[in-house]
Amino acid sequence: MSPSPSRPAPFGRALCAMITPFTPTGELDLDEAGKLAARLVAEGCDGLVLNGTTGESPTTTDAEKAALVRAVRDAVGPGPSIVAGVGTADTRHTAELARQAERAGADGLLVVTPYYSRPPQPAVEAHFLKVADATGLPVMVYDIPGRTGTRVEPTTMLRLAEHPRIVAVKDCAYDLLGSTRVIAETSLAYYSGCEEMNLPLYAVGGAGFVSTVANVAPLRLRAVLDAFDAGDTAGAARLNARLLPLAERMMAGGLPGTVTVKALLGGPVREPLQPADRETVDGLRAVYEALVRSDQAESLV
Repeated sequence: MSPSPSRPAPFGRALCAMITPFTPTGELDLDEAGKLAARLVAEGCDGLVLNGTTGESPTTTDAEKAALVRAVRDAVGPGPSIVAGVGTADTRHTAELARQAERAGADGLLVVTPYYSRPPQPAVEAHFLKVADATGLPVMVYDIPGRTGTRVEPTTMLRLAEHPRIVAVKDCAYDLLGSTRVIAETSLAYYSGCEEMNLPLYAVGGAGFVSTVANVAPLRLRAVLDAFDAGDTAGAARLNARLLPLAERMMAGGLPGTVTVKALLGGPVREPLQPADRETVDGLRAVYEALVRSDQAESLV
């Protein structure tokens, strides 16, 4: 079911924060990236977010980022949305990456708050406005203060919403009150960036999710939104609850989501990240297999 006119979703509802595959020797694996992207779209993803946190953007070069966007665009065709992560701590570099992503075929830009330098709110606002002015692409503001050290305050978000190309937010601020206020007062499309907030944010008018867990369970995550849109709120809550053990193990178990996804799908990470140990891999697989068995049992009822 498509989102209603009152629920803007410029990039679709179900977006995967896609991993970046590497070869055993640590090189970018564009063939595998294309295959993964095609599978994710076939299994219910409306769009893919590349070169984000889950995509190991801190350890990929500018050239690799552009090559990944081009390869995924070729693999999935013109239909699904491709949102390219271009965020850095440097406004000028971020604008350069934005222009590069536009040339490579991206449909939108994911722009994180500048990190480490912890700029005050007027500087945060100026950063996003300059990047939005750098291309003709729509911008998704990435608000994740737990990683960047700086929040995009709701009052700042209200002002950013006035820019015609700032259209969406990936919300990892853990402030449902503030997010609900901005949703109510603007046309910004709010995408949950934290698995446990997918359904609560959607229930107050959010657009959908940008999910790391979608790398391994895209259909199941989308089913939660489908049930809610169909008016089956109890069913949406039940499907959401069924996903929680996997989401908790992948996202709150002490390892980055990139590591836990690759523990399930295979493939190396780049240092300084390290692969999951055998005990962690076995635990993740056990939880995932339990989810599969649960799905199979319900289908027999």
